[in-house]
Amino acid sequence: MCTGKCARCVGLTLIPLSLVCILANALLLVPDGKTWSSDQLSLHVFLMAGFIGGGLMVLCPGIAAVRAGGKGCCGAGCCGNRCRMLRSVFSSAFGMLGAIYCLSVSGAGLRIGPKCLMNGKWDYHFRESWGAYLSNRTQWNLCEEPPNVVLWNVTLFSVLVAAACLEIVLCGIQLVNATIGVICGDCRKKVVGHAHTCSAKCSTTPLSYYTPMPFCFILKQCLDKLPRLSSNW
Repeated sequence: MCTGKCARCVGLTLIPLSLVCILANALLLVPDGKTWSSDQLSLHVFLMAGFIGGGLMVLCPGIAAVRAGGKGCCGAGCCGNRCRMLRSVFSSAFGMLGAIYCLSVSGAGLRIGPKCLMNGKWDYHFRESWGAYLSNRTQWNLCEEPPNVVLWNVTLFSVLVAAACLEIVLCGIQLVNATIGVICGDCRKKVVGHAHTCSAKCSTTPLSYYTPMPFCFILKQCLDKLPRLSSNW
């Protein structure tokens, strides 16, 4: 598959996954569909792993991957697309860190369990079970407040864990794919007559266009010299 098409597919998958994480984190703030005070909710909910880590930090790489999958400043294989791929490399690494953060916090939230009222005391009553409560559903009803908080937290944190795992895999794929795209360019066919226009447009683009991205300009110059060097050899 072409690097551009692969980037677009990855980006279109990352965007809904990030929105799912944001929604799951928002629902964790309202157990049983009701609002509760901050001292009655788990710390892992306020760490915003789904909203920040698996959400916004992955949404940006998703959008960058979709943009990298499009054509560059003047068609396939030109400097514009390589620069977008380069931005996608750094965005994917950033998104992978966010997904790892989401996975770590959500996994800890599952292991420790929710904060709930039991025997007149608000605490993490399942902390010492080291996750054994997950397989013993009879203990879930021991929490008096918030109602059904164990089921609520287990379901939403599980969604976050699954989404974060997929995001890590997809960001890793895009990291490799975008790196290949920077080095090799896009493999999509150039339209006859468009290649000449593309070269002309890139060659006549003023230096001021590349000043925000000096590395991209240097990369373009190096890549333009490769065919002439190979012909001399």
